[in-house]
Amino acid sequence: MTDFFLLGAAAFLAGLIDAVVGGGGLIQTPALFSVFGQTAPATLLGTSKLAGIWGTAAAAASYARRVKVRWATAAPAAAAAFLLAFLGAFTVTHVPPDIVRKMLPFVLVVVAIYTYVKKDFGQHHAPQHSGHKEKLLAVLVGGGIGFYDGFFGPGTGSFLVFMFVRFFGFDFLSASAAAKVVNVACNLAALLLFSWTGHILWQVGLLMAVCNIVGSVTGTRLAITRGLPFVRRLFLVVVSALVLKTAYDAFLR
Repeated sequence: MTDFFLLGAAAFLAGLIDAVVGGGGLIQTPALFSVFGQTAPATLLGTSKLAGIWGTAAAAASYARRVKVRWATAAPAAAAAFLLAFLGAFTVTHVPPDIVRKMLPFVLVVVAIYTYVKKDFGQHHAPQHSGHKEKLLAVLVGGGIGFYDGFFGPGTGSFLVFMFVRFFGFDFLSASAAAKVVNVACNLAALLLFSWTGHILWQVGLLMAVCNIVGSVTGTRLAITRGLPFVRRLFLVVVSALVLKTAYDAFLR
């Protein structure tokens, strides 16, 4: 019972953080590895995806009711992410992600510094593109992040938020809403793959899914009621935590 309580609490907190700025996997996945240390990593990752997709979908629905989602950007990005996540998952079975693992902390440091230095970053919603250019850029961003999510994965949600703010001119709330739509597509692609190969603990994953949904709805409401400054601060905290975690995994473990 203690283990299930730990996993439920981790899923709730992961859903809350993921709904606001992404990065919930920092909490949920390590909790699964801690409790089921002898289980195959692929099975734990599949179980985490099962729990996470429901919370992400709940967050996407909550944002859609309260924040205007720019579907002209989100939809093509989600479609590309779904397809490329499969390709990324296939590629990782043939090419070890060691280079990405070592580069990731440095990329995240650049993201954190850029966000910190530009005080108005993500504070204003002024979409920069439209028409075919917007759709093409959305496909490139969604496809690139989708491939990364299937190939490696840590920080996918936070990267999406950053991309939507930096390259599309979204504010943090609108970027979080769009990121959730794309994240659902990434998670669905991975979940189908893990389900097909039998790498899911269904009972554990569904229990965590309930807690993840509650956390996601709570996080969405926090983001909307507390506003853009809160989201920006939490984004910097999560990216900083990702820097430490990925640096440890790449160079010290």
